[in-house]
Amino acid sequence: MKQPERIGKYEIHSKLGEGATSMVYLGYDPFSSRDVAIKLIFPDVLRDKERGQQYRRLLLTEASLVGKLQHPHIVQIFDAVLDEEQSYIVMEYVPGGTLEPFCKPSDLLPIERVVEIIFKCTRALDYAYRAGITHRDIKPANILLAEKYGSSSEIASGGNIKISDFGAALISSGEQTQTQVSGVGSPAYMSPQQLRDQPLTQQTDIYSLGVVMYQLLTGKIPFEASSNYGMIYQICNTEPPPPSMFRVDNPPGLEAVIKRAMQKELATRYQTWEEFSHDLAQSFRNTQLTTENASFPDSEKFEALRALSFFAEFSDVELWEVVRFSRWSEITPRTVIMKDGEPGDFFAFLLEGELSVEKNKRHLVTLHAGECFGEMAIIQKGRHERGADVVATTTARVVTIPSQALQHSSNACRMHFYQSFLDVIVGRLADANRRLASL
Repeated sequence: MKQPERIGKYEIHSKLGEGATSMVYLGYDPFSSRDVAIKLIFPDVLRDKERGQQYRRLLLTEASLVGKLQHPHIVQIFDAVLDEEQSYIVMEYVPGGTLEPFCKPSDLLPIERVVEIIFKCTRALDYAYRAGITHRDIKPANILLAEKYGSSSEIASGGNIKISDFGAALISSGEQTQTQVSGVGSPAYMSPQQLRDQPLTQQTDIYSLGVVMYQLLTGKIPFEASSNYGMIYQICNTEPPPPSMFRVDNPPGLEAVIKRAMQKELATRYQTWEEFSHDLAQSFRNTQLTTENASFPDSEKFEALRALSFFAEFSDVELWEVVRFSRWSEITPRTVIMKDGEPGDFFAFLLEGELSVEKNKRHLVTLHAGECFGEMAIIQKGRHERGADVVATTTARVVTIPSQALQHSSNACRMHFYQSFLDVIVGRLADANRRLASL
């Protein structure tokens, strides 16, 4: 197939890949000044007498999601054109490629990177499920790395991923539920319920993500057979070998997470994405996978912020935004974090330890885990100076938010920050009134 110079309004630069039903090109949108990925459907596919109707249905499903899934770990769909002459989907261009190269025993990712990737997938798929969307085709080929890497050893800490290809998705909207299409998905990653053509919920994606996690940790799929029928039998009736059989350094806690995600019966499988992500993050902490005290995985950052009452009203999308622009550090005792009279260009949250607020070397108040401090220099109009010293009295874990980052955050994120600042100030005034009343 000759490479076209244009597809619709999009300039075509190169071919990215080819599948059974489509060709994917790297294009350029001159109106938005951005690179895009364009999936051009082969015309003969939609004319196929046996499966043409199904392919058209899958294409319509993906086209219906234009502009609807806006999450940092989901590939955005910008545009869709479906007609007799030319049918194509225009998506966010993600240059890093899929996770498939890292599913080989010779090039496995570090365990902490696998945990990061799976955690981000759980949050993205939870977001999709809350929007009424069950993916139904979770596999390494549909999870993309946001940046290019030559090998597993090059993947940096906190590397971002994007879930793609929602063409097989089951979509529910209010009381309307799309009719389930049979025979969609990759058998090796399908849940027993999907293979049996039973009604599906998010638990089918939970199972599939468990399989992906198993493969990323071991370089092997949990069930292998010489035919699809043999694989289907195993998925429905036998237990997979434990991951530690193929990778001895797999922590027992992670094996327990995989085992529960891949339970054959719905009653014993994770019921929700929150359960899955919580156990994953907890297992990660318990096994102490990080080697440096100052290194905070994104999953740990997300969970730590979500636990603070300050962020109770933040959506997952906004919280991931905060994770990206916040700074995390371990503070030793007697470190001066903020100094009286100095310009205030950041505010902070105390996650662990205690801090002392001091004025002219006199102790004013002790800050405990979960408290916000330094925000007055940010929200006071025309004045950006600290009004007191803040000193660590113990080893402390502190998250700082640069004022510049706050100013350039999304409108929704910034609005929630100022709403929470107001709650903090009201709480402090109430405490002050109680102390005055007791005098």
